[in-house]
Amino acid sequence: TLTTLDFDNINRKHQKSGQQIFEEASCSDYDLKAIPGKAIYSQNTQPQPQTHDSSSSSTPTNVKSEKRFKSTSGPPSPSPSDIFPPPPPAAASYGIPTDSTRPVVLVDSQENGIRLVHALMACAEAVQQNNLNLAEALVKQIGFLAISQAGAMRKVATYFAEALARRIYRFYPQNPLDHSFSDVLHMHFYETCPYLKFAHFTANQAILEAFEGKKRVHVIDFSMNQGMQWPALMQALALRVGGPPAFRLTGIGPPSHDNSDHLQEVGWKLAQFAEKIHVEFEYRGFVANSLADLDASMLDLRPSEVEAVAVNSVFELHKLLARPAAIDKVFSVVKQMKPELVTIVEQEANHNGPVFLDRFTESLHYYSTLFDSLEGSVSSQDKVMSEVYLGKQICNVVACEGVDRIERHESLTQWRNRLSTAGFSPVHLGSNAFKQASMLLALFAGGDGYGVEENNGCLMLGWHNRPLITTSAWKLTNKTTAISQ
Repeated sequence: TLTTLDFDNINRKHQKSGQQIFEEASCSDYDLKAIPGKAIYSQNTQPQPQTHDSSSSSTPTNVKSEKRFKSTSGPPSPSPSDIFPPPPPAAASYGIPTDSTRPVVLVDSQENGIRLVHALMACAEAVQQNNLNLAEALVKQIGFLAISQAGAMRKVATYFAEALARRIYRFYPQNPLDHSFSDVLHMHFYETCPYLKFAHFTANQAILEAFEGKKRVHVIDFSMNQGMQWPALMQALALRVGGPPAFRLTGIGPPSHDNSDHLQEVGWKLAQFAEKIHVEFEYRGFVANSLADLDASMLDLRPSEVEAVAVNSVFELHKLLARPAAIDKVFSVVKQMKPELVTIVEQEANHNGPVFLDRFTESLHYYSTLFDSLEGSVSSQDKVMSEVYLGKQICNVVACEGVDRIERHESLTQWRNRLSTAGFSPVHLGSNAFKQASMLLALFAGGDGYGVEENNGCLMLGWHNRPLITTSAWKLTNKTTAISQ
């Protein structure tokens, strides 16, 4: 189902007084400046969900490549029974120790770390072979081994063990999250680490350059969430030589469980911001269960000579891959929009293979690196909530199958092949995006561990030489050009 929210006639009498949020640019290039999400969207009214203690959330683990796992001290861990679903009554017959009977053995932490990785892999192999008795025993052992670890390894292993347990016991992932809770997790992840800021920053820079000289511009955002991507672009447009263009934004997002108008709230906040910086602004929100529900006729598209269009997607397209017809439909609709540019940000991973063990191994490497990168976070609350955010993805990758498995991440090579087949050609991201993304990383704790890499015109953000997310830009094949170098 689709609903629409219109903001064609923003009432400027509702402008609220307050401190100006943006800062003036010191140069005439109107390049993007990072605006902290907390500066635009107050978190005072956000619900505070219950989460695992930061020391017991999960564990990072590295199977083949060398990892830099940082150890941190913390409070004692809860019992594995607090983390994993309880086994069925027959579990005792499989030799699984209970809290009252398990032996207390002091073993070197590094040795236990090696055992932990081996146990995770052995459990995944047992699951693939449908040897559930062995898998059940191993998943309990993983819980005990994880207790001896610290920092990222402990957290990643805990989340992977929980996902394995859910698959073994068929306790498939929790009911869909309330949209407000998802927004809370998303905001904390945005504040903790540079991944979402990098995604927004690089995509915005490409869009900004594609809109150069245009009088009316229209962004269609497949990943609206709380709209955190757009204030920085609006600010850059406001500082453009010759004045800002008229800016139209179409935001698409999932329905909320309480039927609240979350997209309407986002639209009002952006409208207030646009008024402060004197940008003519028009907003329309669509609530859609799937991007495949969209049709170009719904979007009030205007002739390209009147209005330039850009399409933006951050961590959304992979969710369509469970149904091949869905991604094909979306690409077809995008082509009907005749955009100047399509910006796509996706995880640099291969979690969409048909073989469970291969998918498990790849995701274990990937999320171990992600969790390791979070260890330098200054805010403990942001870090804990970010770990929950990633833990939900782990659970979906490992525990789910079929259409329920939506975290079907693919590599840049796979997306290139898919987009080329669909009639899109790559656009090289310019040096401006590379330089500014590199500067952005300096704002984060542990920034020296992050790195930006150019890959045939695309930009990758990684941690200690492991690429984790990729930004790419595309045009219709018959409109191929390059963004300024």
